[in-house]
Amino acid sequence: MAQAAKIGIIGGSGLYGLDGLKVDSEVTPETPWGRPSDAIVLGEFGGKHVAFLSRHGRGHSFTPSEVPFRANIAALKMLGVEQIIAFSAVGSLREKIAPRDFVLPSQIIDRTKGIRPSSFFENGLVAHASFGEPFDGHLAKLIKKAHKNIKGLKLHTDKVVICMEGPAFSTRAESQLYRSIGGDIINMSVLPEAKLAREAEIPYQIVCMSTDYDAWREHEEVVTTETVIGHLTANAESAKRLLVELLPLLGEGENPLKGTMKNAVITAPEKRNPEQVKKLNQILPGYF
Repeated sequence: MAQAAKIGIIGGSGLYGLDGLKVDSEVTPETPWGRPSDAIVLGEFGGKHVAFLSRHGRGHSFTPSEVPFRANIAALKMLGVEQIIAFSAVGSLREKIAPRDFVLPSQIIDRTKGIRPSSFFENGLVAHASFGEPFDGHLAKLIKKAHKNIKGLKLHTDKVVICMEGPAFSTRAESQLYRSIGGDIINMSVLPEAKLAREAEIPYQIVCMSTDYDAWREHEEVVTTETVIGHLTANAESAKRLLVELLPLLGEGENPLKGTMKNAVITAPEKRNPEQVKKLNQILPGYF
């Protein structure tokens, strides 16, 4: 087994590496749910052991619907990760959230289509994880603290992220609907990633990086990939600046989610599928 890394970083669109990471190795763990999107880079940053994973793969080869989310989260858990900071490009549904602003959401509205495997619990072993507060408040506080040391980067907090299926962008009507139901930003990857992290008992916080105004502004052209690319590059640089300030603050204290899934299983012991138990023991050893 490679060196355990308590801190996991998931890079989204435009963020495919971590500057300043002293690389020890790259590993591609075989999990019961397959292999992750790409090799996980293990290394040291500011005295902390870090695992970095590109969500879409370096070179961006997976659509949001194709990302092997279960393998990604399982692989990080098997490497010892106890905290995940994830980055994601998003569209803004609010005038005040401009391209190149960063956003810390506190809630999610699911608009995916049910085609992504979204749970580790299936096939004769059922559990219901608590998900009322989908993100980790402690990690959000640390991100806010780190942000104070970065000049020129605007950070919005306590917002609602819509997760849509993609890979096409929204229609104008959809974009206006998402605004009407309380969405502030929209992305294609926070789910099932956040749910799986909760099931794996890993505190998780996504950092959203605005690239565009989606399609709701009727007085201008709808979002295109060409519009987004320039903002992706700038956002990736801002993300790296944020991580320089944030990583020294991470990896401390006890994991507040540890043990929470023990009582979430409702399948009677004698009815549990032994094969599924074997799989889950890779990420929650001794629970079943």
